[in-house]
Amino acid sequence: MSTPQPTPADGTPAEHRRGLLAGAGGYFLWGVLPLYFSLLGAAGALEITAHRVVWSMLLCLLLLAAGGQWRTFTALLRNRRVAGRLTLAAVLLAVNWITFLFGVLTGRVVDAALGYYVNPIITVLLAVLVLAERPRPAQWAAVGVAGIGVIVIAVGLGNFPWIAAVLALSFAGYGLVKKTVGAQVPALPGLGVETLALTGPALGYLVYLTVTGGSSFGSDGAGGLSPAVHVALLVASGIATTVPLLLFATAARRLPLATLGLLQYITPTMQFLTGVLLFGEEMAPTRWAGFVLVWVALVILTADGLRLARRTLPRPRSAG
Repeated sequence: MSTPQPTPADGTPAEHRRGLLAGAGGYFLWGVLPLYFSLLGAAGALEITAHRVVWSMLLCLLLLAAGGQWRTFTALLRNRRVAGRLTLAAVLLAVNWITFLFGVLTGRVVDAALGYYVNPIITVLLAVLVLAERPRPAQWAAVGVAGIGVIVIAVGLGNFPWIAAVLALSFAGYGLVKKTVGAQVPALPGLGVETLALTGPALGYLVYLTVTGGSSFGSDGAGGLSPAVHVALLVASGIATTVPLLLFATAARRLPLATLGLLQYITPTMQFLTGVLLFGEEMAPTRWAGFVLVWVALVILTADGLRLARRTLPRPRSAG
């Protein structure tokens, strides 16, 4: 997932509907990733991440060639400032992926959901600390309530929910770096540069696993899946990685920030329900209490964002 500043292309109903469909589709696909990656339990988080990178790179190269964006891609690589910031974004994204996969494979999908719920709160804090933005009172209230919620969860668990913390910090940091790059970087070429920055280490790790006999590629999959199905799922992880990112980029260019902010809660809500209802993760009373506080904080933050969006909308001119 990424969080660049949306710049709607135009205000036509058709473009708005296209943006809604793309945004909802991207967040929905991110929401079902725990189910997808649980099928790859025979591979560890690092191996799955390496496959995601390699097959995503291959798909990006094909799409760049098919879409006639190869020149833009190479121009971004030659721009040291942009390429450097996209490389930093790629590192943060890799940390996010590895942590998320570790959470899924160790039965802590609810912790992962908590991280993506808290992400907007962390984004507000980074805007204050890094961009020197002045927060509104409602934003401070949301930060405070969410902080209390995380403390309640930590006390109930007996340890700090580090998976949620790393996911929230890495993803908010990724969004911040992407915002500093600017809207002049097209979605697909920018994603290509990010993925290329990770391809070398990913290929090296896969070669290492193959040489040492630690690779799951070609072996039996989780839950009795055949080797062919396991290989197909690893290869398809490139599609599962790239398609939601491109759908999000489509939505970000066509929807107001307030609308996109509402859609983003699709992903952690689906992940939370997956963890509780499908994977049977335990929800003690203190954990429920902590999540309720986080949800209250998000309601405060969202209501404040919607109020600000309505206030800044241009008023229609009266006829005559």
